[in-house]
Order: sequence, then structure tokens, then C-alpha cells
Amino acid sequence: MHTLVIHGGAGTIVKDDMTPELEKAYMDGLRDALSAGFAVLEEGGTAVNAVKAALVVLEDHILFNAGRGAVFTKKGVQEMDAAIMDGSSLAAGAVAGIRNVRNPIELAAEVMRNSNHVFLSGKGANDFAIKQGIKLEPDEYFFSQFRYDQWKAIRDSDRYSLDHTHLHLEELMRDKKFGTVGAVACDAQGHLAAATSTGGMTNKKYGRIGDSPLIGIGTYANDATCAISCTGHGEMFIRAVASYDVSCLMEYRQLSLQEAMDVVVNKKLKSLNGEGGMIGVDGKGQHAMVFNSAGMYRAYKNSRGETDVLIYR
Repeated sequence: MHTLVIHGGAGTIVKDDMTPELEKAYMDGLRDALSAGFAVLEEGGTAVNAVKAALVVLEDHILFNAGRGAVFTKKGVQEMDAAIMDGSSLAAGAVAGIRNVRNPIELAAEVMRNSNHVFLSGKGANDFAIKQGIKLEPDEYFFSQFRYDQWKAIRDSDRYSLDHTHLHLEELMRDKKFGTVGAVACDAQGHLAAATSTGGMTNKKYGRIGDSPLIGIGTYANDATCAISCTGHGEMFIRAVASYDVSCLMEYRQLSLQEAMDVVVNKKLKSLNGEGGMIGVDGKGQHAMVFNSAGMYRAYKNSRGETDVLIYR
């Protein structure tokens, strides 16, 4: 059974804060990404190409904190992170702190296939993007008034903020949404892949990097167990080695995908006050979407014709 699962971030996402127009825009964005990625699987394409196709759509969407919709750093620019992993070979590619790259996930895929490395960062990653002919965009492409207003509300403080909807400072700190996009897939051959992309935290400084581009933490795929993409408070996911832990629980304790994800998200991460969630798929095409926050933008589709697009708990 081939399956695609995607997420667009988790956190304090409640219906009371959402207008019908905004909710529809988020749902449409998720559906578009799901359609793009699933079309690859339907045509017999690989899990790696499916997750990449889904993420390109989400990175191009202004509402999601990745690519075009990336948030502003302390310096008032966008610094993006992304990773992709092929479960059939354990090949992986990741980038961190990159700028002006239209689709960070495409650069991560180039790192995996053509660099002889796994992880590139900063200027070096941007130099590699130019060498590989990856599409770049000017700063204006990444500008949205919505993101700028979020940043302006806290830029003169030492506070950073997770992705969010409201613009008043006290509301910003209460309303937490972890803006990351991710996808996991099982293709017709039973091969798995995972991909994650993010703009990080509003007002982040010191070149902060979260869990998203870290292999085995925010992103992991192994045909023997599962493919996982995480979204949440990155520091806690890093300390929990979140995505690899799911794989280990499946491999060494023979837990199911759902059971393993439940242990990591609802026990291990909760014990660290780690808020967020993850999506996963196993080699049989079975999926799970687990989160300990109020909501998670998420969707799935499989070759049995089962599909759903969800936001709230």
C-alpha cells in the first residue's frame, strides 16, 4: 500500500482563533501539497520524490513557516533549514541557516545526491545551491506583512517566538504554533522517505538551529522501521532524539508505529515539557499522526482511497 502523510506545524491551534477564510486557506494548502506528493506515488514514483514534491508546495505557500512563508530572525532576515532521507539506502541530505533559496528541500535533496556530504550550513550551503543551479529569490519574495508584523512586535525584546497567529505581544507568548512542514511516504515498492523544512523561530538569534534538519531528530527514514517528520519545540526534540527513538522502539522492542510514536510524543517528550507532534509511516503503508498540543495541521492519503485533512485535536 502506498501512503503519503504531511504536516504543516503543530501547537496551540484552536478553532476560536481561526477565521473561516484562514482555515480554508490552510486546508487548501494541505490538500494541494497532498495531491502533488500523492500524484508521484500514483505514477510509480519513489517515496523520496513524493515527499519532496509535497514540501515544495508547502514551501511556496505563504501561510506555512518554510520557504516563502519563513519567519524573520533577530536581524530581520529569513534563515531556513531542511532535511530529506531515503529509507532504502539511509542516504540523507540537510541544510541549515540558508538564505534566498526558494525551496530549501530541493537543496537538501541535492546535498543528498550530489555533495558526498550529509549536512551543509550557511554560506557554504548557499554556494553549493548556486553551483547546483537551485532557484534563488530576492529578499522581497520572502516578505509578508503578516510575518513582518509578528517580528516587529517582539524584535526589540530578547524573546523569541514560535510561529503564531496573533500580533499582540502577550498573545504571541500565549499562542504557540510550531511552524514546520513535513512529509513521509511509503511507495509501491515499500520504500520509505521523510522530509522536513522550516523557517525556525521568529526573532531567533546566534544562528539557532532546531530539530528539523537534524537526521534522527526532526527527520528520519529507514525501510526496516519507519519514516518520521517532527514539528514542535525543537530544543526538546533534539534532547529526546525524537525520530530515531521511534525507529529504535520499533526495531528493538517490536512496538507498532502508533505505539512507538505514542511513547515518544506523549511520554518522553512530555516529560521534557516538549510540545508538538510527528507524522509517521511504516513499510506496510500504515500511518500515524501523533501530537500532544492543541492541534496539528496534517493530512494523509493512501492507495486504498482513504484520505483526510485535519487541523484540530
